[in-house]
Order: sequence, then structure tokens, then C-alpha cells
Amino acid sequence: MGKGVVSEKMKLLVALITLQFYFADFHIVSRVALNIGVSKVVYPVYRNILALLLIGPFAYFLEKKERPPLTISLLVQFFLLALIGEESPLITANQGFYLLGLAYASPTLASAMQNSVPAITFIMACALRIEHINLVRRHGVAKVLGTIVSIGGATIITLYRGFPLFQRSLTAQKTNAHDGIESINKAQNWTLGCLYLMGHCLSWAGWMVLQAPVLKKYPAKLTLTSFTCFFGVIQFLVIALFVETDPKNWIIVSWEELFTILYAGIVASGLVVYLQTWCIYKGGPVFVAVFQPLQTLLVAGMAIVLLGDQLYSGSIVGAMFIMLTLRLELLFYCCGLNL
Repeated sequence: MGKGVVSEKMKLLVALITLQFYFADFHIVSRVALNIGVSKVVYPVYRNILALLLIGPFAYFLEKKERPPLTISLLVQFFLLALIGEESPLITANQGFYLLGLAYASPTLASAMQNSVPAITFIMACALRIEHINLVRRHGVAKVLGTIVSIGGATIITLYRGFPLFQRSLTAQKTNAHDGIESINKAQNWTLGCLYLMGHCLSWAGWMVLQAPVLKKYPAKLTLTSFTCFFGVIQFLVIALFVETDPKNWIIVSWEELFTILYAGIVASGLVVYLQTWCIYKGGPVFVAVFQPLQTLLVAGMAIVLLGDQLYSGSIVGAMFIMLTLRLELLFYCCGLNL
């Protein structure tokens, strides 16, 4: 195996792991944004405007020579990409489902639900003949088993709570009790939250599968991201005309609101979208989706440290499954089995 091939694989692996760190950060930042009162409609509008302003100039100057001619068919596909969107930023159905689900659930649950994305992506890709699977060969069996076990490990984190691993101080317990009362008063419907998050996962998987053939026709990734941001902003502005009629909700009133919007726009809707687009172009939608369970571990850890969530034994059991599966996936991939 040549050094160039190894180098490209290492770049892809590092990019995918980095991508999961950014996604995990976004879960926490989005939960904070909702907690401090940022509108679920205003939030994605601002963040995608920022992403468009950030990526647009780079797309115009850096991809002048590699941009294929635009056609009506391509513009329709760009519009559909913006409509179903993608986990981090883009956009309408996906982002709407995600924020609604996050409003009723926790960041850890939102991330854990996203572990259905590899299976959904795999099924969609096989149905559209984008992904081919041969169960007679080892790598074909590994693709199926790896996805199942990986999702299973993340599901354990969600469904099997187990016992708490750390005892909290009296102050922390009082704070948690107060938070619990507030949660009851808000009548958070976790079942409804799960349904919204499942819609989010379906949209995300559809986005990754749809983007793969679009990239083959239109390999200018920055320009593609810019068009998706542009159409996404238009779609959400139309929704805002009917949903967000109070002008006060469009005013940023604190540094916390400003930070969450800037992070979501510059990092989650700018850097992350381009990075994931590049990863899909290099590794395919199914391989990118396989790394999703790593995000659940990161979100669980961040939620414990930053949001004061408790760590339970179920998280440890699920983490063991996920990390074992991830190591197997990396082993098969580095051996050149195209996993």
C-alpha cells in the first residue's frame, strides 16, 4: 500500500473523528441556546446566514475553475438538500425536527437517537444502489454486524440507565431537584421528543444519501454548501413569516445568545458542513455514518461536565460496545476492505 493511500486514509479518519467532536459541541451549545430562550426559528436562520457569509466568498474565488455549469436539475437538487438538511446545519426539515426534539429531550438522548442514522443510511443507500453489499465476503458481513453492534451499544446508553456511579453533594442534589421540578412544570414530552428526533434522523440519512450522487455531478463542495445554505435560509424565512411574528425574538440580548449563534453559524454551519461534505466525498455516506456512535460518548461526557448530568452504569456498558465496534471498523478500513 502506497504512502499516498495511507496518508489519504489517515486524513479521512482524523477528519471523521474531529467531525464528531464538533457535532458533540453543537449538541451542548444548542441545548444552552434553547435554555436561555433563543427562538427555534431565529436560531437556524442566523446560523445559516453566518455560514453563507463565511463560505460564499471562498466558494466564489477558490472554485471558479472547477464549478460545472448550473442547470435547473442541479438547482432543484440543491433545494432538496437544503429542505431535508443535515445534522449540523442544513437545514429545514432536519433542523426543525432536531430543535423540536431537543426542546423536549436531552442532548445525550438526541445524540443517542442519531445512532439510527447508520442503519437508515445503509438501507437507503442499498435501496438506491449507491452502496453495494456482499454477505458472502468478510467485509460485507462486517458492514452489517458493525452497524448493528454499534447501534446496539448506543441504544444501551439510552435504554439501560443502570445505577449512578458518583454521589453528588447536597447542593448539587438540591439543584438537580429544582431542575427536576422545572422539568415537570414544563411538561416535557419525551415520547414526542423521540418522534421529532426520529424525523431528524430520517432527514439526515436522506441528506447523506442524496448528497453522494450530487457530488459526482457537482464536485465543487464549497459552492454546493453555499447554495444549500442559501436555499435553507429562504425556506426558514418563509416559515418564520407564519411562526415567528414577534420582532423581539429576533433581537440578540445577551453575550450567551451571541456566542451560541456565532458558534452554530461559523463552526457548525460553516466548518462542519464543508468537512462532512469532504468526508462523504472521500469515504461515502455509509462509512461516514458509522462514526456517529462516537458522538454519543462525547456528548454524554460533555453533558456530565458542562450540564451536570449524572453518569450511570449503562453508559459505561454501551461505551464498551461502541468503542469495540469502532476499533473493528477502523481495522477493516485500514486493511483496505473499504468498510
